[in-house]
Amino acid sequence: MTPQAALELQLDRYRHMTREQRVSIACRLHELACEMARLGIRRQHPKATPPEVEELLRRRLELAQNS
Repeated sequence: MTPQAALELQLDRYRHMTREQRVSIACRLHELACEMARLGIRRQHPKATPPEVEELLRRRLELAQNS
């Protein structure tokens, strides 16, 4: 299967989902992205406490939103 055919198939599946299903996928992807960012933050700041990690994540999200 070509990348273009795979994309078309994926888009077709999204079109047949309910709004709730698409929102659920978006929320899960957001949580996955946040967890990946937390892992990166913990690598960069190994001594950071969980609240510090969350604060650094919040700052990253704000920077991404403002760019």
